[in-house]
Amino acid sequence: MRVVVAGSSGLIGTALVAGLRESGHEVLRLVRRTPSAPDERGWDPPSGRIDDGALDGADVAVNLGGVGIADRPWSGARRQAIRDSRIVPTEVLAQGVAQAGVPALVSASAVGFYGDTGPQEVEEGAPSGEGFLAGVCRDWEAATAPAAEAGARVVTIRTGLVLSPSGGLLALMRPVWKSFLGARIGSGEQYMPWVSLDDEVAGLRFAVETPALRGPVNMTGPTPVTNAAFTQTLAQAVGRPAPMVIPGVVVSTLLGDMGRELLLFSQRAVPRALLDAGFTFRHPTLADALSAAVH
Repeated sequence: MRVVVAGSSGLIGTALVAGLRESGHEVLRLVRRTPSAPDERGWDPPSGRIDDGALDGADVAVNLGGVGIADRPWSGARRQAIRDSRIVPTEVLAQGVAQAGVPALVSASAVGFYGDTGPQEVEEGAPSGEGFLAGVCRDWEAATAPAAEAGARVVTIRTGLVLSPSGGLLALMRPVWKSFLGARIGSGEQYMPWVSLDDEVAGLRFAVETPALRGPVNMTGPTPVTNAAFTQTLAQAVGRPAPMVIPGVVVSTLLGDMGRELLLFSQRAVPRALLDAGFTFRHPTLADALSAAVH
């Protein structure tokens, strides 16, 4: 197939482009700078522009990207950047998909859609929750509407915490843990919906290649764990103890909404849509995923 990928330069996008090409697909990358390679096409989401012909003949468009949610405090300006960097490009690409008659759009979202759901298992039919990220994800997914209204198959990928050897969550955590500063967060009872980078990329490819898959898809490992279990498993993987506890009140006081939503909210998300469609995880347990990511 011919697959057009927006957001191809990030951790997930880079790996996805390589994986799609290994599977024999032709990949064109949408870039915001002047195109400089045969596989690049230009676009400028803030102005609503996609280069003429960029989507011609495409079988699937993939929409990734967005500024980081954990690298800076959530000031008013940062909140707006988090929203705009996700919703605006999605609107522009969905409109382009509709106009060009592209049959399918696979678009990023996140498990933040569910808000704080405590210990309850969350499948794709669950409603959206409360909080800043839940609102962002609702609007992010709603921005795909032009493609769906034009008859395209739309898949919204609700990704969890991606575990990778290079980048992502573990890039932030590994130096802390190597310095013997690993710690449980709050009560430790909050669930952390993780996924290995390998399975994230394989799941995206599965969404691209599976005509029957549509609607929201939890891109998370099949065995979500609590923060306490994650802490213990990571301690074993890196060979460091984790005796400390960071109280939830400290997280809330120092980091505000960002700390509460990223570290204290619980999402026991399970990938029901993927499993029902026949997807097989390479790393079905957290121990498997961490072993691949830290060694």
